[in-house]
Amino acid sequence: MKYTKREAKEYSRAHMKGIWAAALTPFAADLSIDEAGFRGNLNHWINDLSIDGIFVCGKQGEFFSMSVAERKRTFEIAVDAIGGRAGTIMSCSDQNMDTVIELAKHAQAIGADYIVVHAPVLHFLKAQDDTLFGYYKTISEKVDIGIALWSHPDSGYLLSPELCARIAEIPNVVAIKYSVPREMYAKLTRLAGDKILVSTASEEEWFDNIVELNWQLYLCSSPPYMLQTKLDKRMREYTDLAMRGEVAKARTVRDSLNPVRQAIRRTRPPEKPQAHSKYWQELLGQAGGPVRKPLLQLTEAEKAATRAAFEACGLKTAARSSAA
Repeated sequence: MKYTKREAKEYSRAHMKGIWAAALTPFAADLSIDEAGFRGNLNHWINDLSIDGIFVCGKQGEFFSMSVAERKRTFEIAVDAIGGRAGTIMSCSDQNMDTVIELAKHAQAIGADYIVVHAPVLHFLKAQDDTLFGYYKTISEKVDIGIALWSHPDSGYLLSPELCARIAEIPNVVAIKYSVPREMYAKLTRLAGDKILVSTASEEEWFDNIVELNWQLYLCSSPPYMLQTKLDKRMREYTDLAMRGEVAKARTVRDSLNPVRQAIRRTRPPEKPQAHSKYWQELLGQAGGPVRKPLLQLTEAEKAATRAAFEACGLKTAARSSAA
């Protein structure tokens, strides 16, 4: 641990900054973890794309199809491969509280920087605030590592800004991935922005949130390594410009990525986000591989449409640069 529980908020405010990407877990043809491919992706994201932090084993990473042992191993690979060159946040989300705590303790023991825990699915939807406060308080009492909340409609409800502000009083609760309408995360920023780093997964809202809400953290999804290449780091560029106050220049760069965003959005089947993202990674030269069941693979027709959109979207790649 690089900080004590009481220092978690201060430490995170000083170090949890910039662009954090949610890793997809690459699987080999036999559906085992592609450890070499994962290490290669991590090195590319940090060395070539200048990504500031990596979110490991979240929903993008198919944690729901992985054993506890596989999740622990993926944590270990990430910490070892990153080697302090970027931040690490390990998703310990699970419906079983004992599993959450087991994963949290493992993340802390191996030197991860933070953990993130999704709000659990509840089997009742009324008067649940005390239950949820107790849920995060119990986790916080078992570990010293900084905890990020995660609220998403997948839970069947959303944490209210008022509840998040209450949970933010817990000493080692440091951040939230708040996948909610903008008015909700803007309200939480006003209520408790001095106690918790607020972020959302939408890259298309990131620029506005830097400029209008003074956010310091993008936490996080796959765009940082899908919208960028070693030769074309426009997300990094507009982020740095916006944070320096060069808003007009940043907006121009941000808007120049619209053809790439549209290519991804237009070709992504609604029920196949991970499979589509992994195929896009492969087109970029990253390790992707198949998805595990119950997720669905792309069809050959879907791959062809994605490949055509990729070729036309305007991302600068080494292959295109050589051809030119």
